[in-house]
Amino acid sequence: MASLGQEEGGARTLSPPPPPPPPPPSDAHSKISPYVLKLRSAPPNYFYKPQIKPEHTDPFAAPTGPYFFYGTLTDPLMIAEILELNEEPKLRPAHIIGYECKMWGQYPALLDCPDSVVEGAAYHVRTTQDAERLAAYETGNYRAEDCLIRYIDGKEPSEDLGYTFKYVGDPRELTEGQFDLKVWLRRMGRHAAADKLEAAKCEE
Repeated sequence: MASLGQEEGGARTLSPPPPPPPPPPSDAHSKISPYVLKLRSAPPNYFYKPQIKPEHTDPFAAPTGPYFFYGTLTDPLMIAEILELNEEPKLRPAHIIGYECKMWGQYPALLDCPDSVVEGAAYHVRTTQDAERLAAYETGNYRAEDCLIRYIDGKEPSEDLGYTFKYVGDPRELTEGQFDLKVWLRRMGRHAAADKLEAAKCEE
């Protein structure tokens, strides 16, 4: 048997063991991927926030689509004047459920009210410019919010997902009362529109 450090058939000294590895570098991050370092220092929304900010859009801008009108906007001539239309628009009689109207001065104010029904008319707003004109007419005390419009003329579609202007002003400024379009038109000196509305009622 060969002695320690020797092989059979001749003496040979074994190679010394390799030296121990050098101590780790003082900077513990030097072996970490730069990409990992970037992720560690990134803000929490790094993975879903776009690197290029999208064009700003106003979340309160009035959208286009079917609108349910109540109060002064149930007068087609009023809509034609606001939108600068060449002729009076065709409105569909409709109602919405889950709302009620109180009075803000001489104007009706739409509020949430379970199981209550508000009657009015619907019109399809086709352009952003028209939607903005209607929103300007309604003032900052009203805001377009989504609603389910139910038509009552027996035609199809029988309902639409659309919008209506809800009151978002100070509730302390509201009073109980009902809005009468004919009375309001005459008060505003719009006698021709009031006469036309009254004649249409007589034909029904």
